[in-house]
Amino acid sequence: MATTVFFHAHPDDEAIATAGVMVQAAARGHRVVLVCATDGALGEAPDDIVPAGTTLAAVRAGELADAAASLGVHRVEFLGYGDSGMQAEASNDDPSCFWQADRDQAAARLAKILREESAELLTVYDAHGNYGHPDHIQVHHVGVRAAELASVPRVFEATMNRDRMRELADMAFEEVDDDPELITRRAEMRQTEMGTPAAEITHAVDVAAQIPQKRRALAAHRSQIPADSFFMKMPDDAFAAAFGTEWFIERGAERAGEPFQDDIFAGLTDT
Repeated sequence: MATTVFFHAHPDDEAIATAGVMVQAAARGHRVVLVCATDGALGEAPDDIVPAGTTLAAVRAGELADAAASLGVHRVEFLGYGDSGMQAEASNDDPSCFWQADRDQAAARLAKILREESAELLTVYDAHGNYGHPDHIQVHHVGVRAAELASVPRVFEATMNRDRMRELADMAFEEVDDDPELITRRAEMRQTEMGTPAAEITHAVDVAAQIPQKRRALAAHRSQIPADSFFMKMPDDAFAAAFGTEWFIERGAERAGEPFQDDIFAGLTDT
C-alpha cells in the first residue's frame, strides 16, 4: 500500500479534477489523503444554503467531508488559508488569503502532512492553475516546493487537455449559425488557453467506471453545484464525454504527448 496525497485549492475542486483517480487509488488499496488549501469562503451560494449562525466556509467543510467519503478518502485536511477570490478581485490583497501566503511557509505546512503520511505520490495543478485562478496557481508553486521539502518521489500536475476542450466545443456548438451568443461562446472555446496542449500532457486516465462516484462527489458540493446546475443536469453520456478522462503531467517525465500513459499509480505497490 502507498499513500497518495491530492492537493486542491477549494472544496469541490477535487470532485472536478481528480475524483476518478482518487476512487481508483482507494480501490487499489492505497491510502488517499485530501488536502485543501483554502476554506472556499468566497464561493457564490444561494442565501438559503447557509443556515443562520454559520458560515459558507463551515458549510463547504461539511460538503467536502461528504464528497471525500463518497470517494474513499481516508484523511481530509485544510492548510488553514482564506479563499483569495477570482483573479484581479480586491480579495486577492487580503493578507490572510492563500495567494498572499509566504510560499515557503505554506509549503512547510503541506510538507508536514506529506512526511506524516510518507507520501509516495502528490497531485497539484499545472503552472497556470488550469485557468489562472490565484489559488490554483499557488497550489502549483506550494505543492511543488512541499514535494521537494518532503522528498515525495512522484508529482503529477492535474490539468485539462486544451485540444480536447476545443474539439468538444466544436461538437457542442456544431449548429449555432443562427445564434450570435452561441457563436461567440464557440469562438471563445476554440481560442481557450485553459489547460495544457496535448503535446505536453503525459497521462490520460480513463475514469469512466468511476463516473457514478464522481457525480456523487459533485452533488455533495450543493452550495456551489446545485441540483439544477449545468453540471448536474448533463445527460450521462455528455457527462462522461466531458469528465470521463482525467489528465496529468508527470513532473520529470522523459516524454509527453500521445500515446498517453494511462496509470498514475504505476510502480506503486497495490494491496
